[in-house]
Amino acid sequence: MNEDEVEGVAIANLIGTDERSVVGWVYQWNTGALAVRWDVNGPQRVSRCQPDVSDAQKQEIDFERWTRL
Repeated sequence: MNEDEVEGVAIANLIGTDERSVVGWVYQWNTGALAVRWDVNGPQRVSRCQPDVSDAQKQEIDFERWTRL
């Protein structure tokens, strides 16, 4: 990543409730912030992250909210 520009890298897939579909991605920006990017269908219920992310990272992206949609 170029430190002069704000850039993000996908660090995890968000897996849908069917346990197969990737419905979104967790991005980590070079600023340290995390963000969720959804597929073309927008926010959907999520069953898990693959690979798993830390509890602190889950809290930052409000992971529990996405498991309850």
